Amino acid sequence: MSDASEGSLATLIRKRWRGWLRAFHRDLGYLAVGLTVIYAVSGLAINHIADWDPNFTTYERERTIAPIPADVPDDAAIAQARAALGVGPPRSTYRAGDELHLEYDDRKLVVYGDSGQVTEQGREARFFLRVANWLHYNRGKQAWTYVADVYAFLLLYLACSGLFMIKGKKGFLYRGVILVGLGAAVPIAYVVWSGGPSAANQAARTAGEPAPAPTAAPGS
Repeated sequence: MSDASEGSLATLIRKRWRGWLRAFHRDLGYLAVGLTVIYAVSGLAINHIADWDPNFTTYERERTIAPIPADVPDDAAIAQARAALGVGPPRSTYRAGDELHLEYDDRKLVVYGDSGQVTEQGREARFFLRVANWLHYNRGKQAWTYVADVYAFLLLYLACSGLFMIKGKKGFLYRGVILVGLGAAVPIAYVVWSGGPSAANQAARTAGEPAPAPTAAPGS
């Protein structure tokens, strides 16, 4: 390649590199939106796991069936209750007075034979959150590890490329340095203020509790 060609190529790169960077940033940003929503919503959910169950919601329902007299044998009473409720074989059953208890993996039914009143207690999956948390904790097959790793590299690229997309006073060397410094100062200040992992472990030992487990990263 001639010196003139090399010079023109270098000039082209100098003029166009920022535009190419913005184009890649834009397209990879679109590509990362779906995974970002999954990890962000899941992260918000599991951050407050002490306050609620992010995977399931509990419920209690009542209904009424025909009364089941106390003189009906246990097996017949259970079969009658199942037929009236339209449920499958329970994991376990027992009878206490006029109460019939039918227990399943995800619910429990109590039938009051004298009145026919039925109380059902159970839990239902929060569909999106349960799936998002399952992915976030990387509890699927090994293949998801590679997806999570690619997503992590996408985030690194988006973070780093965003530093150089704009030039001038609104670019990285002016406003950007200040904002990046402020963003980095938040986790640093919190670690200094809280004492970091060592202080958390010491506090757990003092309270007689197990030391906190490390937080799961997207690809861990």
